[in-house]
Amino acid sequence: MDELPDLAPFVRRRDELAAQMAEPSFYGNPRRAAEVTREHQKLTQLAADHAACRRTEREIAEAVAFGRDPGADPDLRELAAAELPELQRRLAALREAVLLAMIPPDPTDSRNTVMEIRAGTGGDEASLFAAELFRMYSKYADGRGWKIQPMSRSESERGGFKEVICLISGTDVYKQLKFESGVQRVQRVPVTEANGRIHTSTVTVAVLPEAEEVDVHIDPQDLEITVSRASGPGGQGVNTTDSAVQILHKPTGLIVSCADERSQLKNKARAMTVLRSRLLKRREDEEKAKYAAARRSQIGSGDRSERIRTYNFPQNRLTDHRIGLTLYSLPQVMEGALDPVIAALQKADYEEKLAALTGHDFTPARTAGADD
Repeated sequence: MDELPDLAPFVRRRDELAAQMAEPSFYGNPRRAAEVTREHQKLTQLAADHAACRRTEREIAEAVAFGRDPGADPDLRELAAAELPELQRRLAALREAVLLAMIPPDPTDSRNTVMEIRAGTGGDEASLFAAELFRMYSKYADGRGWKIQPMSRSESERGGFKEVICLISGTDVYKQLKFESGVQRVQRVPVTEANGRIHTSTVTVAVLPEAEEVDVHIDPQDLEITVSRASGPGGQGVNTTDSAVQILHKPTGLIVSCADERSQLKNKARAMTVLRSRLLKRREDEEKAKYAAARRSQIGSGDRSERIRTYNFPQNRLTDHRIGLTLYSLPQVMEGALDPVIAALQKADYEEKLAALTGHDFTPARTAGADD
């Protein structure tokens, strides 16, 4: 069986955290204290599982040697042989627990998420499906107790969305939704089709971890902010004040618009939230690209130009092309039953990381701010 990665870096990190926890001022910052304590507990459990793994390996070696000893009592040899399968199952479970604990966590997994849904090719049908995807994600979020805050939307003439941007808040939102980024394709007979032909349309989904001000520094001199009269739905008074805000980030050319609120200040704050999240995702993608040339992840890059999924309504079929997953439960999925899809994507991601773990040098992730 393959050797486990070296435990020494994780033990050193655990001891560093223990020393921090012993400092008199440790609990002066409750948030930092909670993060350090959780990391220390995780590393302590990792060390315990690693030790149990080694013990089980020795027990297996002893049982195998005893079973091969011609001078051993036949009944004891039979007992050793009977215990061997259970020991091997225990070792496999312990090894998986150790390896999973050694995978560095994504620091943005616990973040809230900015989701952007845009109609792609397909005209009115694409905008109608964009609205259905927004409804699907909204139902999934409601089922998990998350809060959805619309930030910007542009409606089509037939009631769909050319674009809709929202902030989703809750526990582990980005961890659950980060694999949803990409081009999502729909195949069905549109309501606008008179001859019953199946059309193919696309919608682009972007999932961005919500960025805090400390994550991304934005120089006010790099921003070009314009205001205008809001248009579209919004109630009496929406068109009487210059409340719509557009922000251009000149170094990158990114443009963010927000007009959902009557207040110019609120629209500006929401637009800045989206801009910070886009800049954070851009920086993360640039960092990942440095290491992606040698090996492309099974899950895919998450790039919005990558076709990730097909919703085929005539066949009642959902196919995720990245992992070869096919489900024949499309109506349930469109009602927000995304757990089977997301669980399969997370499993594939874990398996990819586990496969890479034993062949790569790495050091344990550090709690944000733990050494500041």
